[in-house]
Amino acid sequence: MSKYEAEISRRRTFAIISHPDAGKTTLTEKFLLYGGAIAQAGVVKGKKNARAATSDWMEIEKQRGISVTSSVMQFQYEGFCINILDTPGHQDFSEDTYRTLMAADSAVMVIDAAKGVEAQTRKLFKVCAMRDIPIFTFINKMDREARDPFELCEELEHELGIDTYAVNWPIGCGKEFKGVYDRQNRKVIHFTSNTNARAATATEIEPDDPALAGLIGADKREQLMGEIELLDGASCDFDLERVRHGKLSPVFFGSALTNFGVEPFLEEFLRMTTAPLPRKAGDEVIDSFDPDFSAFVFKIQANMNKAHRDRIAFMRVVSGKFEADREVYHVQGKKKIRLSRPQQLMAAEREIIEEAYAGDIIGVFDPGIFSIGDTLCTPGKKFRFDPIPTFAPEHFRRVRPLDTMKRKQFLKGMEQIAQEGAIQIFKTPYSGMEEVIVGVVGTLQFDVLEYRLKNEYNVDLYMEGLPYEYLRWIETEDGEPVKEEDLILGDGVKLVEDYKGNQLLLFATQWAINWTSERNKNLTLLEFGGGWQK
Repeated sequence: MSKYEAEISRRRTFAIISHPDAGKTTLTEKFLLYGGAIAQAGVVKGKKNARAATSDWMEIEKQRGISVTSSVMQFQYEGFCINILDTPGHQDFSEDTYRTLMAADSAVMVIDAAKGVEAQTRKLFKVCAMRDIPIFTFINKMDREARDPFELCEELEHELGIDTYAVNWPIGCGKEFKGVYDRQNRKVIHFTSNTNARAATATEIEPDDPALAGLIGADKREQLMGEIELLDGASCDFDLERVRHGKLSPVFFGSALTNFGVEPFLEEFLRMTTAPLPRKAGDEVIDSFDPDFSAFVFKIQANMNKAHRDRIAFMRVVSGKFEADREVYHVQGKKKIRLSRPQQLMAAEREIIEEAYAGDIIGVFDPGIFSIGDTLCTPGKKFRFDPIPTFAPEHFRRVRPLDTMKRKQFLKGMEQIAQEGAIQIFKTPYSGMEEVIVGVVGTLQFDVLEYRLKNEYNVDLYMEGLPYEYLRWIETEDGEPVKEEDLILGDGVKLVEDYKGNQLLLFATQWAINWTSERNKNLTLLEFGGGWQK
């Protein structure tokens, strides 16, 4: 195997998904701790705690103790080069999570052992299932009172429609959480708490060893022997092929806070996952080992450094090797460009890099030319990776600056945040930008918009709620734009344009959608934008 092939083979790129407060950010930090990327884990505890998580870099995240933007982190562990995409758990930011999952090869789903499968977990799981990517389950917070592990596995299967295989099994929970039984090696791993150190102190012992009763208690040992027998007789067989196609989820139990079970999980996860996966570009499939460079933009973040007013485009390298200052072809821009000062990121910390391989995530300076879903490839190639969908927002407000003298800053800020995909902005046709309508998937995004315009552009906003709840992209039979006077529109319907000039209709009710569709036979109303339809 050449050095080039070896570099790609050792890469693993995965996203961590969960419902809010399941412990996703804490688990991410423990991974970084094992890789030596950080020296001490900082636990997110809302506003009062001075230390916020490494992956939570935006001020509003530190104040609220939640992740609202996806962070990207890379670290080395036992010969592997690991790229973690930490996604926002909050449901209001599901669109950012979806785009991030487009860049991942597998997902780690974190579940709270006391709460089981929650609403946001279901949504995120559906997105993973659409992509056919492997899903690994980490049932967290076993150091607290937890539900019965058999019940949790059964709920996963019932709620998500996926088979489960318990790779390890918990011994007790809460204060009585003693460790896990490793089913493959048929050994009990007994943990001793060691919170901020690199690893929990683990003692391995055979289940038949008489000394086990002294470590975990005779009752716990007897219960464990009965559960092992039940697991071996009743559970699914382990099938790596099914895992790799998202049909079987390996389940691990542990506690990210106390480090119990985190390192065994990381090691098994790396053993089961594959090198970077190929990606579709229309009828072509681009293999990760292809020597020609290719990448796609899945996220844009402005003003990560307030002092520099910068804008970073996050790219997933799909194939080949990237080298600093190399010339690439920007397919959507139809021109060759030089990617200057490529960076790898540890949340808001950056490091200039000289090279990156398939599977890696790099950030490049964006002078305002990139959009989400853009393809970059070696000059001479002209394929396009399949588009990333744009979700229809469900909440709309009319927005303007309180100070009319700050209109220029207001428009610049609005457009930049819209290009990142955090909000969608619309205008009434032929009105210029005198009236700006903002659409979001979740209302918390309005708070973020208000916060960022105030902090990054020094603009205070006036927002007015609008009665619309649905948005549909318009497609006409001849592909030509429509004029409002040619449409039959009832009450509670408004024709708007997005900042790329696409025409859309806003609706107050589902009934209004059906009514408009019936009376305008030349229109097709689409639920997703960006050329992506299910």
